[in-house]
Amino acid sequence: MKTIDIIALVLVIIGAINWGLIGLFNFNLVDTLFGAMSLVSRIIYILVGISGLWSIRMIAKVSED
Repeated sequence: MKTIDIIALVLVIIGAINWGLIGLFNFNLVDTLFGAMSLVSRIIYILVGISGLWSIRMIAKVSED
C-alpha cells in the first residue's frame, strides 16, 4: 500500500468517526478542536473529502486485480 493510500485511509477513518459522533451525540469533534468552520477545520474537511474520492480510486483498483 502506498503512503498516499495510507494517509487517505486515515483521513477517511477520521471523517467517519467525526460523522459517527455527529450522528450519535450531535458532537462535531473537528469543530470542537479547531473552531467551527475555521481555516483549519475547512482544510481538514477538504482533505477528508479528497481522501474519500481517492478511496473510490483504491476500490476500483482492487476490483481490477
